[in-house]
Amino acid sequence: MSKIVEGLLYCESHEWVKVDGNVAIIGVSDFAQSEMGDITYVDMPDVDDEIEAGEDFGALESVKTSSELYCPVSGKIIACNEELEEKPELINEDPYGAWIIKVEMSDSSQLNALLSPGAYEKIAQ
Repeated sequence: MSKIVEGLLYCESHEWVKVDGNVAIIGVSDFAQSEMGDITYVDMPDVDDEIEAGEDFGALESVKTSSELYCPVSGKIIACNEELEEKPELINEDPYGAWIIKVEMSDSSQLNALLSPGAYEKIAQ
């Protein structure tokens, strides 16, 4: 069974969100990384890019598949996890520690549309 962390919000597309003030820290769930297998590449956007909720911001590639990443909130990308450029396998090792991007939110009410850990658990099986 996939690990689901309390205190985070989740998307149906398997991204997680940790809220830190007005910043959304975004990564992918344990379920997503386990479905993909060994991740070999993380495609990330540029810092300062503006993004809308629901838009793709990059992709994960593994030995067996490629998967788009979708941003759960609108705002400006203020950081990308550059460590993943050299070590994409960090997502497999610690999906909740290996964040991908940080977004300065323009509308934090969009968080209300995300799933609680309990609701996410029902689809991540």
